[in-house]
Amino acid sequence: MVIPTLPVTEPEPGLKRQVLAQSAIMMLVRHEMSQGWRGAAHKHPHEQMVYEVRGRLQFSSNGVLFNVAAGDNFIVPPNVEHHATAMEDSVVLDIFSPPREDYL
Repeated sequence: MVIPTLPVTEPEPGLKRQVLAQSAIMMLVRHEMSQGWRGAAHKHPHEQMVYEVRGRLQFSSNGVLFNVAAGDNFIVPPNVEHHATAMEDSVVLDIFSPPREDYL
């Protein structure tokens, strides 16, 4: 099933989210983070592919800290604790499989 692009939401200060597309097995989401935003550490049962479109993030996955810049990409396996901090205004594209029902 393909859904129309949903409106931009702001689930917390400094973070904007827009679901761009979804099928039965995956979901494409655009996240925009303001400089200084820090996401809470969390984990989920979804596999997550991340592509940094613009900006710079510091990312922690399973306790390993690394920096991400425009053009970088990586995968977060299911059930791995992770979080990000925006070192500057940033935009990422996230693909989740299966889709995140909590984003709809």
